[in-house]
Amino acid sequence: MRVPLSWLREYVDLPAGETGRDVQAKLVSAGLEVETVEQLGAGLKGPLVVGQVLTIEELEGFKKPIRFCTVDVGQANGTGEPQNIVCGARNFAVGDKVVVVLPGAELPGGFAISARKTYGKTSEGMICSASELGMSDDHDGIIVLPPEYEVGTDAIELLELVDEVLDIAVTPDRGYCLSMRGVARETATAYELPLRDPALIDVPAPGSHGYPVQVTDPIGCDRFTARTVTGLDPEAHSPIWLERRLQKAGMRPVSLAVDITNYVMLELGQPLHAYDRSRINGAIGVRRAQPGEKLTTLDGNQRVLDAEDLVITDESGPIGLAGVMGGANTEIADATADAGTGQAAGTTEVVIEAAHFAPVSVARTARRHKLSSEASRRFERGVDPEATSAAAQRTVDLLVLLAGGTAEVGVTEIIAPSAPHTIALPADHPDKVAGVSYGRETVVRRLQQIGCDVYGADDLTVTVPSWRPDLTDPNDLAEEVIRLEGYENLPSTLPRPPAGRGLTERQRLHRRVGRALAGAGYVEALNYPFIGEEALDQFGLAADDPRRDLVRLVNPLSDAEPALRTTLLPGLLGALRRNAGRGERDLALFETGLVFRATGHEPAAATLPVDRRPTDEEIAGLNAALPHQPRRVAVVLAGDREQAGWWGKGTPVSWADAVEAGRIVAREAGAELIVRQDQQDPWHPGRCAALLAVVDGEEILVGNAGELHPRVTKALGLAERTCAMEIELDRLEQAGTGGVEAPHVSTFPVATQDVALIVDASVAAADVETALREGAGELLESLRLFDVFTGEQLGAGRKSLAYALRFRAPDRTLTAEEIATSRDAAVSAAANRTGATLRGA
Repeated sequence: MRVPLSWLREYVDLPAGETGRDVQAKLVSAGLEVETVEQLGAGLKGPLVVGQVLTIEELEGFKKPIRFCTVDVGQANGTGEPQNIVCGARNFAVGDKVVVVLPGAELPGGFAISARKTYGKTSEGMICSASELGMSDDHDGIIVLPPEYEVGTDAIELLELVDEVLDIAVTPDRGYCLSMRGVARETATAYELPLRDPALIDVPAPGSHGYPVQVTDPIGCDRFTARTVTGLDPEAHSPIWLERRLQKAGMRPVSLAVDITNYVMLELGQPLHAYDRSRINGAIGVRRAQPGEKLTTLDGNQRVLDAEDLVITDESGPIGLAGVMGGANTEIADATADAGTGQAAGTTEVVIEAAHFAPVSVARTARRHKLSSEASRRFERGVDPEATSAAAQRTVDLLVLLAGGTAEVGVTEIIAPSAPHTIALPADHPDKVAGVSYGRETVVRRLQQIGCDVYGADDLTVTVPSWRPDLTDPNDLAEEVIRLEGYENLPSTLPRPPAGRGLTERQRLHRRVGRALAGAGYVEALNYPFIGEEALDQFGLAADDPRRDLVRLVNPLSDAEPALRTTLLPGLLGALRRNAGRGERDLALFETGLVFRATGHEPAAATLPVDRRPTDEEIAGLNAALPHQPRRVAVVLAGDREQAGWWGKGTPVSWADAVEAGRIVAREAGAELIVRQDQQDPWHPGRCAALLAVVDGEEILVGNAGELHPRVTKALGLAERTCAMEIELDRLEQAGTGGVEAPHVSTFPVATQDVALIVDASVAAADVETALREGAGELLESLRLFDVFTGEQLGAGRKSLAYALRFRAPDRTLTAEEIATSRDAAVSAAANRTGATLRGA
């Protein structure tokens, strides 16, 4: 909505020095989106005056028609002599009044005017077009003024060339601001000044002699006002002030009757339509269209109507799309259309329509026919139904004043009965919404400023004004109070959660694991939680593998991934492949997130109602329909763990790095991880480890780690020796001791003992480690497997495991006897449980 500041001042007495920028700041503070303030006539300097063409000489011998004119500008040039001006336009004749810019003036854009020789003549100024003065984009010809203006009159003031125009982006909930009346109301409220409401005019009572109207769809059209004006001068033109206001508002002047209806629409926000009375057959009707009916609209297009279209009709059929666009067969006739007959032509009698149509109906019709108009924009956002009579009267008054018409006495007004909308509002509701204490008086005052009637003390009954259909509930009223009091006055306050709340232990573990893996050099990669059968086939999963029990989506984003993931590895390996394809060879990625495991016992989810809050039982039913969603963490590795350089060879990643990632995760959960050999897809059968933890005295599988099977890396296009680890955090949390506590640092020295034990090749190192820990007792601080050896000297099917045992007491220095006793006890326990023998014994 473009709002000229000069027009706005007619309804609000703004301070004399107030600029468009000042008004913009006030309206923005009140919640309107004022995008720009356009400075019309910026850089324009006179003299710019009204002139009269005295003579015209046609210059020949040039590529285009050129005229040499003498123009009377009165005393504006200081001499009273006519100005000699060269002009290429041809839409004027001798005796016409035109706009002349004289030497020494400057037009918008820095175009200085001076006397210069052109086409063999000296041109002392210029005859101006509308585009040259910044009035419009019309390049068709120069401005021809009505004959009543005196020669030498200042054209800058006459044409209102200097002004400021506010360009407001009107949001859908503020349709009333698509009018000068609505913006003026907001301006008056922002400045706390009185408003001169242009809709407060005397309107005659409806009578029985008005133009006949029949409304058969009162839901689609609840108000219809019809007025008739006769005796119009078909050659009457819109005055300059009317044309200029339309141009500043972004509309093109057409003809007097049409310009007046557009002007009143901009002024009051009520769209109107003027019918040529001589072209209407019988009574005007409002009904739904019949399927297949056709209508040629004012844009010249024939449209096939839909049964839901609301149409204006006469006895011949549809004559307009209600609230969107009128029909071509009843449009106002141009006064020059039949000039060739030598008889006066044009519309002399009009019927004015001012109606209120259902917003949804208008919006659907406009979209169905791809026909957005100024009228439909207003109707679909909500128009004041009480303004129809005032808008019709304002149009009649202007037609009588400017076109010499006579208003017929009869007034047709059809109104469907309706009650005003009221809202119950606790007086302190805006306070609770904003967190600010406004008080009852402020709330009542602000609501009254927007046109509400307010009754009551602590519990208010608010009657919403007819021009605000967007106000439907207490929160809407609270928003009005808050915005008028100023959004900038709302304090910035942090929410205060009640004591005892915060992250759950599960959430803390999730964050600790992420930080630990990032600290170990892994980069987090977040992937979509979707998967397809193809990824599971590439993993080589068996048909009965639980990871193939997928939860399928009703509306998947991609047909290739129609289900929720049962493992994190497909997404991570896809990210690994994309990075490798872009030249990144050495990669270590991790992800933590949920997987979705269907149990097969989930009930069907019910459809919840939208007109109320779901009950606890309904919410519980939805939760029961959800699949099991354990939280997991996974890592993938490829390339070199340590890069090669002048310092030596690089170290490629191996299955041991994947296992170590599992140990990092386990440490954050405070759990001891047991590592055993395993066979599990998609890992290499000889380089796959089962990751186990003890829960309630029983070992449970929590994950797997190792090198991926060559078949899998080939199918996925990955580098050889790609490794991966996936572990279930929820199970690991059950095996852990909770948060990791900082260790007690002893000041006493540590004693290190190395032992090498020979066991059968089938014995797991983890079993030997468990036995050593249990046998060594409390003095054992840590142990580490640092060597595995096989060879002929040990015999077939035998291996040597070398461990470093660290002993320390928290309160004393250990003696040699204590160290030896603990060491021997550890070896003895390993021998009893695993059959281990001390190497070299």
